[in-house]
Amino acid sequence: MGKQIKTAITPTRTEDYPEWYQQVIKASDMAERSPVRGCMVIKPWGYTLWENIVGALNDMFKETGVKNAYFPLFIPLSFLEKEAEHVEGFAKECAIVTHHRLEKNAVGKLEPAGPLNEPLIVRPTSETIIGESFSRWVGSYRDLPILINQWANVVRWEMRTRLFLRTSEFLWQEGQTVHATAEEARERTQMMLDVYARLAEEFLAMPVIKGRKTAVER
Repeated sequence: MGKQIKTAITPTRTEDYPEWYQQVIKASDMAERSPVRGCMVIKPWGYTLWENIVGALNDMFKETGVKNAYFPLFIPLSFLEKEAEHVEGFAKECAIVTHHRLEKNAVGKLEPAGPLNEPLIVRPTSETIIGESFSRWVGSYRDLPILINQWANVVRWEMRTRLFLRTSEFLWQEGQTVHATAEEARERTQMMLDVYARLAEEFLAMPVIKGRKTAVER
């Protein structure tokens, strides 16, 4: 009978890839599941990896003239209603704030009180609220181009979650720009696509295939 081979992680990738991945995360001490469904706690080792990615990508952004800004976590429902087609793909994943305080009920438990005049969406993406700011920032062609990036967290109420792959809350960046012409916008898009490819290939050692997203992916 042959000697059984021991592996650092059990099961192996070939035996059960999803479970192998979860065990790698656990063994590397990068993250753990949160008491909040679908969320995770990013531990120091895992967050250091994120900081390294942010540092590299942030430098590359700024080399192209991009500036960082920050926009609210809460987005008025009416903003998303104006862009109904844009948000249709993740409308079912939105988390919604409907009240602004908690009060004790007759048995001493806390209950939502003070309904908001307008529900607030917890940021699933920021196009609508950033666009509202841009509409006030642009007075003429002299204000263009506007090249803004935001480092933030977003919330999408996922049904099936996996640490680092798909969680209800996750960290990301989103770039938003305004240009005088469609040609300038396309040039910027291609430039940033090259920046992302450079990050993936030169910093993360991941080969990429650059291309155009499908309508569903957009």
